[in-house]
Amino acid sequence: MNTISTATHFIKNIIEEDNRTGKWSGRVETRFPPEPNGYLHIGHAKSICLNFGLAHEYGGTCHLRFDDTNPEKEAQEYVDAIIESVRWLGFDWGQHLHYASDYFDKLYEYAEYLITQGKAYVDSLPAEEIRALRGTLTEAGTNSPYRDRPVAESLDLFRRMRAGEFADGAHVLRAKIDMASPNINLRDPVIYRIRHVHHQRTGDKWCIYPMYDFTHCVSDALEQITHSLCTLEFEDHRPLYDWVLDQLADKVPCHPQQIEFARLNLTYSVMSKRKLIDLVANGLVDGWDDPRMNSLAGLRRRGYTPESIRLFAERIGISKADSWIDMTILEDCLREDLNQRALRRIAVLDPVLLVIDNYPDDQEEICHAPNHPQQPELGKRELKLTKSLYIDRADFMETPSKGFFRLAPDAEVRLRYAYLVKCTHVVKNSQGEITTIHCSYDPATKSGTAGADSRKVKGNIHWLSARHAQPVEIRLYDRLFNDSHPDAENKDYKAALNPDSKQVITGYVEPALLDSLPEQRFQFERHGYFVADRIDTRAGKPVFNRAVSLRNTWAKSV
Repeated sequence: MNTISTATHFIKNIIEEDNRTGKWSGRVETRFPPEPNGYLHIGHAKSICLNFGLAHEYGGTCHLRFDDTNPEKEAQEYVDAIIESVRWLGFDWGQHLHYASDYFDKLYEYAEYLITQGKAYVDSLPAEEIRALRGTLTEAGTNSPYRDRPVAESLDLFRRMRAGEFADGAHVLRAKIDMASPNINLRDPVIYRIRHVHHQRTGDKWCIYPMYDFTHCVSDALEQITHSLCTLEFEDHRPLYDWVLDQLADKVPCHPQQIEFARLNLTYSVMSKRKLIDLVANGLVDGWDDPRMNSLAGLRRRGYTPESIRLFAERIGISKADSWIDMTILEDCLREDLNQRALRRIAVLDPVLLVIDNYPDDQEEICHAPNHPQQPELGKRELKLTKSLYIDRADFMETPSKGFFRLAPDAEVRLRYAYLVKCTHVVKNSQGEITTIHCSYDPATKSGTAGADSRKVKGNIHWLSARHAQPVEIRLYDRLFNDSHPDAENKDYKAALNPDSKQVITGYVEPALLDSLPEQRFQFERHGYFVADRIDTRAGKPVFNRAVSLRNTWAKSV
């Protein structure tokens, strides 16, 4: 299984040095700690591949741990979706499925310990006053009037907080560190707050919940994580991570090392979970698995493969510097993967009728097309040629522009896998639209026969027998946003939504495609890569999603 690049990067260098010095006795224990308050997106895939990949490469273990400390926004639906997405990507955590709530008793015990050591206190200020006293990046904070509250009083209040005596927001527990610290995260951060909310795992046992910065480092230590990998926005939180574990040095089994790396910034996307939730909640997309979403569930339904996403994670690499990755890199990874595995099929998305006037009315003729042009071992399939065909409207131009080598009046092209045909005339309706293209064919030019190359033509067009072609629903998906940086500062990302990001059409396909299974992928020749929708496809009635268009020209793509 591909995981991450074998190329070196700074995190590998750290691990190699740790192994050389025996810091962790050769152990490499990582974790992926999602919050169950939404679905995973492509940015999470980078972290998943990194954490599981490093553990795999160094013979270690990666834990899947849910940071379920905010039950107001969490749901079992999200837990299930996260588990499914990580498994879909190809990773396994074995026995190491954990939840922060597994450690609520220990976290509470450690919080009481900090109070008894004079390292934490109960603050009774309203939240807005606590924020106001924190100071700014250039001005020190101000001590709360409750900062020197006696240990016994804080301990009593904290126990009563747990017992449910107080309303939400009445008190919080704060670490006592340094209100003058240049790092705002060390200015007596809140580590517990009151929330009278039912928890999906612990029920109503708790009405106080620990904050992330307190929970995360303790959970890492209890699970004996060696390398705690976070994105760069947590770099300023590392001193707090270390402070907590230093205070609990006699309580926890180890002190993991937090290491930060650059998060994924992908063009034509929003990575904010809040904004993704907003898109779903306001019906701007068709749910978390909408194929236009950059959620892993959406990418999967769009037709992306686990291999293509792992290839993407490998290709973009790991660094300390923030940078933007162009969407085309992700799309190219999918093309590269599907080019090797996707069977070729013909679909006509915008049909116009083509009639071969000199072809016998009732004749049916077998033409042979390769299932994959670079993999002859996959064999060929049969296409039936008849007098009346469907071709794509874009393959005909009544007044051809320069460089147009497809069908036009008096022009000759090859029907792919079949004969040369020449346009003789067209029929139009009362609105001036072409309804039928009439051609003649040369019987001596069938593909694969001795006379096939008697005349050279530049154009190849694909076709389907009008008698045998099957109508199906095809969803043409494009990028959700038409702005490369939709969530840039001072921009309304909703204003950048692409109104043409989803088009639903009826197209015609080869009869064999009616047997497509959910998530079966194909290259529709000249149109791109398509997948049978994993939700809406039924036996004998597939629905196809366009995963990605073809990058190259017709000649290069097949």
